[in-house]
Amino acid sequence: MANKKSSRSKKAGLPPGSLVYVGEGQRHETIVSYCSFNEHSIERKELSSLDEACVAPKEGDVLWLDINGLQNIEVVEKIGKFFNLHSLVLEDILNTTKRPKFEDFGDYLFVILKVVHPISDGGRFVAEQVSIVLGKNFVLSFQEIDRHDAFASVRERLNSGRGRLRRMAADYLAYALLDSVVDGYFDALEVLGENLEQLEHEAITSASEETLTEIHHAKRQTLQFRRAVWPLREIMSGIIREECDLIAKSTMVYLRDVYDHVVEVIDVLEADRDIAAGLLEIYLSGISNRLNAVMKVLTVITTIFMPLTFIAGVYGMNFEYMPELTWRYGYPMVMAIMAVIGIGMALFFRRRHWL
Repeated sequence: MANKKSSRSKKAGLPPGSLVYVGEGQRHETIVSYCSFNEHSIERKELSSLDEACVAPKEGDVLWLDINGLQNIEVVEKIGKFFNLHSLVLEDILNTTKRPKFEDFGDYLFVILKVVHPISDGGRFVAEQVSIVLGKNFVLSFQEIDRHDAFASVRERLNSGRGRLRRMAADYLAYALLDSVVDGYFDALEVLGENLEQLEHEAITSASEETLTEIHHAKRQTLQFRRAVWPLREIMSGIIREECDLIAKSTMVYLRDVYDHVVEVIDVLEADRDIAAGLLEIYLSGISNRLNAVMKVLTVITTIFMPLTFIAGVYGMNFEYMPELTWRYGYPMVMAIMAVIGIGMALFFRRRHWL
């Protein structure tokens, strides 16, 4: 997070449209993937130069350029200029802390959304920015870094030729990319839900300081997940309502299906958020119950020893003329009486289910 704050500070005072990369401080290689396809053929390759990327779509084909890694500002700037993208669009693409949004620029549509995917065990995940530009016969996608390909399933469908993806226009490809991102939310939700269930079990049975730390971390993760997903409902609603020539009516049916999936994700996420919020109360309740059980045992032990302490105290006063001090069997008799009293009280407490 420190690196991102440092990058944001570099934009202070700069005019609108200034291209400054805002994201992770680590350097990643920028990879530009080229894909041009129609119903009968497909051409795919990784481009070795910017000149190859700045090529108009072939007639009758749909062009998909996927830019993976945004640290190379020159790549984003040159592609943006070739496809006549607004400077503010390029600025938003490079600023990976932007809130998800949708804008219609007439000749093209611009969408920013977050890809959420698990990175390790324990319910941890990362949210990375993806930007999608839909033109008349082209789609541009910009992924933040190359450690996770959000569109692997779309590439596989294009290569295999299954379904209607190769037969449809660019708007259907854009839908497929959006659908792939939303489908990834369900995988992340499954990991998050399993982690919350495990934490709930630990909070009830064997809570510790580590459990408390994990609970706070789960609450933060749920909040970050919500920030990444919640704006997408508004985005999909805006796309569906938008009267745009770039999106065919036949594709709107599929976009409404994506909207339904987004609503489902939000519903599940809100339920997980409530569970995460209640984990702290469950943890404190479990700690209180265990403390009460310990106090109960200590109280019973103290109660049992109270009459025994009284007897020992009386015969420990060492007065000269106390009765029974000269009895030959006085000591074993007192010990026996104390044992009988202790055992009797323990049995009484057990019958009353106090012990």
